[in-house]
Amino acid sequence: MTSKLEQLRSMTTVVADTGDIEAVARLKPVDCTTNPTIVLKALGTPIFADKVKEAIAWGRKQGGQDDAVVSAVADRLAIDVGAALAELVPGRVSTEVDADLSFDTEASIAKARSIIAAYKERGIERDRILIKLASTWEGIRAAEVLQTEGIDCNLTLLFSQAQAIACAEAKVFLISPFVGRILDWYKKSTGQDYTAETDPGVLSVRQIYNYYKANGVSTIVMGASFRNAGEIEALAGCDRLTISPALLDELDKDTGKLERKLFPETFKAEPLQSLNEKQFRWMLNEDAMATEKLSEGIRAFAKDLVALRTMVRKELTLAAA
Repeated sequence: MTSKLEQLRSMTTVVADTGDIEAVARLKPVDCTTNPTIVLKALGTPIFADKVKEAIAWGRKQGGQDDAVVSAVADRLAIDVGAALAELVPGRVSTEVDADLSFDTEASIAKARSIIAAYKERGIERDRILIKLASTWEGIRAAEVLQTEGIDCNLTLLFSQAQAIACAEAKVFLISPFVGRILDWYKKSTGQDYTAETDPGVLSVRQIYNYYKANGVSTIVMGASFRNAGEIEALAGCDRLTISPALLDELDKDTGKLERKLFPETFKAEPLQSLNEKQFRWMLNEDAMATEKLSEGIRAFAKDLVALRTMVRKELTLAAA
């Protein structure tokens, strides 16, 4: 019998949400997505031990302020993880702009350009990379500029229709609407349990998918942040789905029938919308879940970025002793 994972591959591009090299080699996704949490976890494994030593040795040779050196080494290590993943997948690897730049358009653009340049130094061209940016107003504006330069972007931490509309208008390459974190919020807020068909995260992605297809928006919809396999099955047929190794394994072991749920040619007509900054911020403000989860997500990624830099600083200090 064909596994649900193989059935899913026939209708959706399967992406791995991990920095686990062994899992990627085994599960063979088309693309990989990373974030500061994933990078930090990957660097703690033996596979990247030599890369950490190399980066620290490189950092010791750099001049300038300590903070700048630490940041440069952390950036180098993030690229190390991305480059290793790029060797294993035929498609794209997403690498995230620092979370602490989420409200700085110009700094985000500069960081994205430096990420692309760093990959190019390793022989990896921009058509293999997606720049991940938080779906803040500033992040979306940065993506709008980068897209005109041929740098494709993945807008992450997306929880609302307002964010999706703004991303479509900016002509970003791909969005990552989060499913599980939306479910988390509603379960905590209402005290209720949800089925795959009533899951607020699933319904949010379906609404965004419908809006895009109804209006001919070319931006790819990639559901992300899954809590269970049921959420994934409820979005079978979505353009792309980025899934953790644990859930990929679960789908691979399940030989039940997988029913396609989303079809690009069947949608309800919806008017194309346009949002200025004031309208965007008001719509986001009126959505308590999206406002809270966006802020929480940025804080969490920033925390792991600080943890990565703290690790680098410690290693640099030990190497200099």
